[in-house]
Amino acid sequence: MQDIVRHAHLTATEIVQHFRQLRVLVIGDAMLDTYLEGEASRLCSEGPVPVVSKTAVHRLPGGAANTAANLCTLGADVKFLSMVGSDLTGSLLRDVLRTYGLDDRWLVEDERLETFHKLRVCADGQYVVRFDEGGRHKSNQAAQQKLIANLEEAYALCDLVVVSDYCYGLITDELITCLKNLHAASPKIMLIDSKALHRYRDIKATVVTPNDLEARLLVEKMSEKSQQGIGQSGLPGIEDIEPLGWQLLSLLDTELVAITLAERGVFLLDRQGNASFIAAHPVAQAYDVGAGDSFSAAMALALTVTEDTEEAARIGIDAAGIAVTKQRTAVVNYQELLQRVSLREYAMYTMCQTQTNHAAYIRDMHAAVDRLAQLLEAERLLGRKIVFTNGVFDILHAGHIQLLRQAKELGDVLVVGMNSDNSVRRLKGNGRPINSERDRMALVNALDVVDHVVLFDEDTPCELIRKLRPHIHVKGGDYAQETLPEAEVVREVGGSIIILPLVGTMSTSNMIERIVALATENTGETAHYAQGGSYD
Repeated sequence: MQDIVRHAHLTATEIVQHFRQLRVLVIGDAMLDTYLEGEASRLCSEGPVPVVSKTAVHRLPGGAANTAANLCTLGADVKFLSMVGSDLTGSLLRDVLRTYGLDDRWLVEDERLETFHKLRVCADGQYVVRFDEGGRHKSNQAAQQKLIANLEEAYALCDLVVVSDYCYGLITDELITCLKNLHAASPKIMLIDSKALHRYRDIKATVVTPNDLEARLLVEKMSEKSQQGIGQSGLPGIEDIEPLGWQLLSLLDTELVAITLAERGVFLLDRQGNASFIAAHPVAQAYDVGAGDSFSAAMALALTVTEDTEEAARIGIDAAGIAVTKQRTAVVNYQELLQRVSLREYAMYTMCQTQTNHAAYIRDMHAAVDRLAQLLEAERLLGRKIVFTNGVFDILHAGHIQLLRQAKELGDVLVVGMNSDNSVRRLKGNGRPINSERDRMALVNALDVVDHVVLFDEDTPCELIRKLRPHIHVKGGDYAQETLPEAEVVREVGGSIIILPLVGTMSTSNMIERIVALATENTGETAHYAQGGSYD
């Protein structure tokens, strides 16, 4: 297993791009969430209840299985340790997990158990009833010993441990003791999300993630105070949360406390006294099933990559903000999160592009190039072939997609150099670009074939190529190697040039000309944009 190094100065985009390198162990209660959906058109003659005509059935991973599914769709290699019964629900849950790319070999089967199942009946988008099957259980000793054996094997293969304990009996005291001993002998990044955090007080976790009510209940339980009045005083203010965080740090052996505050955000406090509140994204219509799992999954992965706990929490909130927009138990995938953090990151990034801050803007751009050069050096040492291409990518179209897909097929890591807004204006005039560099980068970053996108402010990518040293430089269009301004630099760094032919006649300039022509057709005006032999 490769050594994981936590970085202090990565951007949010770079952090998410590292998720695909991580191996995660998830321990927790597996559940199956079923949504039986239909339309209600009349009341039942047998009683005052609606008659629901079934239109769809959705089976989804629930509980800790949803955390594992989120980690998997975010790009990590996941080993999910849990227990299921030898019943139909257990079989259906295994099938669901496989659809998310999760290997069910780490699940222990106990014929005495009834796999936990939440069946929700929804009519016209409204809940009618929820049936729960299974739940709290006590498995046999043989099944418990098998689970511990799986834990010992899987722990050695992971970079990160996520405990998702819904307190349905899977995680016994014996299992916690085993986890504690493994962690003491070989510390890992560890996130613990449990409704009974007091059971983990002797494990040196990286972060615990209770909600505010769970945190208050824990403090009162471990302080042997009365629970009277808990949860009845309304939403606590942020000024009330910080003392609660300090109490948690005094009771638990964790480096960081992240108290989740639903739609308000997350409060962070570490042992050095660094406290911060990270606000959540406003959402017009929120669906809250599974959003906490998405938050935990993304934050855990981010903490494995970066030492910046605030940025890790922001990435967790980004994931939760995506999850709450989805109906039913939700997962967030890698491309969705990458696009969200790219938009957030470059919204802040372009705020520095005012004239008064231009020097800082350029410094930040060069710093991003330097960070990428370091990442690519690590890829190069692993024997991976780096492919580079560049352009404006102003109005993304099918020609761009085809070019990038063909470029990725030439190697292992695809890097896209993108002209800054200033660079585009110098090259193409004040009417361009149509889309800002922030939006252009976010769109290209969201493509599954693209591994890295980086800005450059010069008219040519020569200096960028000199720093990144790609193995292959790809251009699209009717260029010849001898006419490329960067050809000499590519050869200087030991790379080769490949010219990919244009597919069809589509180009950004052509598209803009057509749009302008349509807009001015009735006025008799004409507009002219020079057409070049590239995708622009």
